[in-house]
Amino acid sequence: MSVEILVKPSTVRKLAPRYRVLLHNDDFNPMEYVVQTLMQTVPSLTQPQAVNIMMEAHTNGLGLVIVCALEHAEFYCETLNNHGLSSSIESDS
Repeated sequence: MSVEILVKPSTVRKLAPRYRVLLHNDDFNPMEYVVQTLMQTVPSLTQPQAVNIMMEAHTNGLGLVIVCALEHAEFYCETLNNHGLSSSIESDS
């Protein structure tokens, strides 16, 4: 007596590449303005998170705003730049 075992091929989900949105330090915008702009641009950010990002950029020259899909990263970067802040995106891999 033989038993036949059916094996389903496993489905592998490939995650979309992720991108970092980086805030660059500048000597032009007041800290309060940077915090408010971050919170308006990325609605998921709390005020303490926005303050930490601003301080990271102020202290180290760059602050990590968010890691997300490319389309969102481009939108956040462009919005920050349009509000007078300097930002860029880079691959998270």
